[in-house]
Amino acid sequence: MKYIIVDDEHIAHDIIKGYCDALPNLIFVQHCYDAIEAMECLAKHKIDVIFLDLNMPKLKGFEFLKTLKHPPNIIVTTAYQEYAVEGYELNIVDYLLKPFSFERFIKAINKIEVKKEENIAPTPNIKKEDKSLFLRANKKIIQVKTEDILFIEATGNYIKVVTATNEIQVREKISDMLSLLPTNAFLQTHKSFIVAKKHINEIEGNRILIRDFVIPIGKVYKNNLKTLFK
Repeated sequence: MKYIIVDDEHIAHDIIKGYCDALPNLIFVQHCYDAIEAMECLAKHKIDVIFLDLNMPKLKGFEFLKTLKHPPNIIVTTAYQEYAVEGYELNIVDYLLKPFSFERFIKAINKIEVKKEENIAPTPNIKKEDKSLFLRANKKIIQVKTEDILFIEATGNYIKVVTATNEIQVREKISDMLSLLPTNAFLQTHKSFIVAKKHINEIEGNRILIRDFVIPIGKVYKNNLKTLFK
């Protein structure tokens, strides 16, 4: 994804670019220190993501955003929390309050992936489930393709993302993880489990078999299984 940073503070550019440099698939295009520079850049380049400050000279962040007929994914980066509601009314992806952590930044990037998929019509060569998530585990950033995930299990304050070759423990809520997954490819079967539909081998009574794993089916989640038979 190609991105630009629109902010009048040099230190903000350094922090955001440093975070982006640590993640794969993010391609830097240009530093823009006001909205006019951003407009000129958008006229020349196809941009997927804008990291947008609000309090800038010449033209404020949301004023600039309202001038864009087909804006790319917008992540607001600001010190002012009072404009969050207006931001979401303008269909921004996320609203980051400065100073924001790397973990919070990763959550915003993962939301961009979801938004991209919702706007892409399926084609024979692009499957909706073919996306990736960035997971922070053991002081590393791990990119996981959602098509490789077998299931996700909540364990205390952590979740365990299980693939065919790996188990990754992440400090995250299972509800937050569910919101990042393609809805056509995953379903929740228990308060502590999310499974990938494509990897289900058998459903027997109140349990699901995926390879050598046995996943329970909770009473309140049985209706979710109806989507398998449509």
